[in-house]
Amino acid sequence: MDRKKENIRISKYLSLILRHKPYIANISLDNHGWANVEELLEGIKPKYNIDLKRLEEIVREDNKQRYSFDSTHSLIRANQGHSINIDLELKEQKPPQILWHGTGGKSAPSILKNGILPMSRQFVHLSKDIPTAIQVGKRHGKPVIFKIDSEEMFNQGYKFYLSENKIWLTNFIPPEFISLQF
Repeated sequence: MDRKKENIRISKYLSLILRHKPYIANISLDNHGWANVEELLEGIKPKYNIDLKRLEEIVREDNKQRYSFDSTHSLIRANQGHSINIDLELKEQKPPQILWHGTGGKSAPSILKNGILPMSRQFVHLSKDIPTAIQVGKRHGKPVIFKIDSEEMFNQGYKFYLSENKIWLTNFIPPEFISLQF
């Protein structure tokens, strides 16, 4: 297997550990989602025996910029997408006027009726542009794209956050702020 493909596999494994199941690598996350890098490398060693330099390469080359190191590279965390309760220390921000949400077609009727829920994640994830929303939607089948009136939501008191890797996050999107784009 070539190095790039192996790095993608390792990145997906890291995502599982740092967002959902740290116990798989016998590590724990602090309240803000940070894991000790040495403990993480030791914990994944049975499956992937990599060093810090390789981990830095994986983080740097990850096309979705899923991870961040602290300033000393002794701690690492996933930037968003957690199913476990952590505080990412996100600061509330005013969103752009419009944001986009991509998903699979089977979810469309429920979304139009009930809004967009975070499901197993801490937040609803939103994209700043249609092409990104399409890419997200493709992971769930034929993509369906929703236009979100994020400015009006914000004006009505809903909170928005921008993750380290530029994904917009909010707790819930009521149906009145959603329109089916395509």
